[in-house]
Amino acid sequence: MVPVTELAWGCLDTPVGQVSVACTGAGVARVGYGPPRGGAPGPAPGTPAAALLAGALAEVEEYFAGCRKAFSVPVDLGRARGSRRTVLSVLHDSVPFGQTITYGGLAARAGLDAAAGPGAAAMPPARVVGQIMASNPVGIIVPCHRVVAGAGLGGYSGGTGTDVKHWLLVFEGALPATLDWDPAGLRRAQPAGAQPA
Repeated sequence: MVPVTELAWGCLDTPVGQVSVACTGAGVARVGYGPPRGGAPGPAPGTPAAALLAGALAEVEEYFAGCRKAFSVPVDLGRARGSRRTVLSVLHDSVPFGQTITYGGLAARAGLDAAAGPGAAAMPPARVVGQIMASNPVGIIVPCHRVVAGAGLGGYSGGTGTDVKHWLLVFEGALPATLDWDPAGLRRAQPAGAQPA
């Protein structure tokens, strides 16, 4: 039986909504949008996870303040294996702030070939990368928002979806700002008939 690693959770408010971060004693294991799942506990004081969580939260805050372009906190990809671990590691190590790469480009950089299951047709490497990006456990730090379609933005499963992806790419300078882009954050949807604040 594989031991379950305890996660120490923390969160902070950002221009794209609340971001939750979880660490093990080895590194950042989760970054997600919204509050921690199930009111997850904070770290036990003095543990390696507590120290890593404090550093990770500080770096995410610096990123959103425009003061950090690269994360130095270690990443714990846990039980990710094979092509999933390879693709996430290559993305983390080779696509810096302000740059993008296509799904197919990342597949090639990671050395992926067409993947086929028993009795199944080969899956294009770009689609394999898309599935890996959709399940990236360490968004923002392992920057899946920087992976784009060959002819457009592509999908994004974090936060409010492609609105968050677009905001992050404009924030990083990878896309030009549009007239409605707000550096203070995403515009929050208003209920029908509500007046903007």
